[in-house]
This record gives sequence, C-alpha cells and structure tokens, in this order.
Amino acid sequence: MSRRTAIVTGSARGIGKAIALRLAQDGYAVCINDIPSSQDVIFATVEEIRSQVADSRVIGVGADVTSSVDVERLVKETVEQLGPLTLMVANAGIAQVKPLLSVTEQDIDQVMSVNFKGLFNCYTHAARQMIAQGDPTEAAGVNVYKILGAASIVAHKPFPKLGIYSASKWAVRGLTQAMSMEMAPHKITVNAYAPGIVGTAMWEHIDGGLGELEGREKGESLRLYSDRFISLGRTSTPEDVAGLVGGFLADRDSDYVTGQTMVVDGGIIFT
Repeated sequence: MSRRTAIVTGSARGIGKAIALRLAQDGYAVCINDIPSSQDVIFATVEEIRSQVADSRVIGVGADVTSSVDVERLVKETVEQLGPLTLMVANAGIAQVKPLLSVTEQDIDQVMSVNFKGLFNCYTHAARQMIAQGDPTEAAGVNVYKILGAASIVAHKPFPKLGIYSASKWAVRGLTQAMSMEMAPHKITVNAYAPGIVGTAMWEHIDGGLGELEGREKGESLRLYSDRFISLGRTSTPEDVAGLVGGFLADRDSDYVTGQTMVVDGGIIFT
C-alpha cells in the first residue's frame, strides 16, 4: 500500500491551496506551508481541508522558502509528523509589474530570491530527503518520488512589463530540466507546471500594476488579457491548475514523465 506524503509551499491560498485540497482528496497526507507571518491563514486552511476531506491527514508549517534552514526544517517536520516524503510541490512565488528600465537591484533580488532560490531550496532539500529514504517502493510503496515546481506561461513567452518575473520562470524551466537529469538515477522525477492567466490574488496584483501603467481601471487588464489571449474564452481557476498538478503530475500516470514544464493556460495565443 502506498503512503504518499506531500509538501505544498505557498498553499495557504490561491493555486497552492487548490493543489493541496486536490492532493488530500486523492489520498495524500499534506503539509500546508506559507510564510511564518501567515500562520493564522495556514491553520485556517488546514482546518478547512480537514472539514472537506474525511480522515485526511493535514498539518501546517510556517517556513520561508528563501531560507535554506527554514526549508530543511519544513521537510524534517513533515516527515516526522506524516511519514516519508514522496512529493514536493514548490509552488510559492511572487509577481512584479515594472518596465525593465525601472527595475532596481532590490527588485531583482526580491523576485529571484522567492521564485528561483526558493524553488531551488525546495528541490534540493526534498531530493536529499528522498535519497536518504532509499528505494521509493520499499520506503513508501510508490514507483518514484516526485518533485514539482511552479513555472508560468511567461516561462515560454514573456509578457511586457513582467520582465523580471518572466526571467525567474525561465530559470525554473532550466533548473527543472537539469534537476531531472541528475535525479533520475535516484528514482526521482522532476517536472514543472505553467499556469496561464488565473483568477488569484497574484493576478489581481498584476492587473492593478498593468492598469496603472497602461491607464485601465481595476479588473480591466485581467478581462482584456483573458478575452484577447485565451482560446477557451475565460480566465482559469486554481482548480484548473490543481487538475494538472494533482490529477496527473502527482499521480502514478506521470511516473514516466520527467524534465517537462507542462502548460495549463486554456490555449493562450500571443498576438
């Protein structure tokens, strides 16, 4: 019998929360993680999932993914409370809306620290734990361990005024491919998922920034980008992303998939 345990970073809200719920529904024991200052929201999410999924095993751990020490502690506490780690979902990320000629060194450090360094910390500490656990079938009854990271549609085609954010997500693609090759001998697959335009607080932030720069009211940029670019004609939801991540990438059907960045964007067409 498999004993699947997952950590989902940045999962107190938005896409991460939807992924964590889907994993719990599919039988995973799940650790909800977000920054320490969101402790109340973390535990509210834990209780919400427990109330929706009978007999679910869900814990909450506050940790800052930009800190290697914090991520190491996050992995250790999860394993101690839930059992062998079989899935890491490095979902935490931030967005920044700014023309490139206005970007400062501080801006670059902030975005890359969360979106790239934070993901690197999650990838590497999860991999060390998985390797230490030994063969995945013997340790947890699964064929392979899995590591997943949050990229974005801008990892394939950057958006104007989202240059540094786009660059950080291109870096996620590169790290994912490199990590997948190094981890394959250890029976660890490494993939990323690339959401498009999603109805979350992050995209509300992007909408507001684009509106200020391009002279649109709140909500207009989100509608404009959705109408102009998305073939299916609607903004995606966190549950759309959770379907790819929880329904496929975290499931045994993807055991032979590694080094990929899979897009879930409703068919975005750039013009």
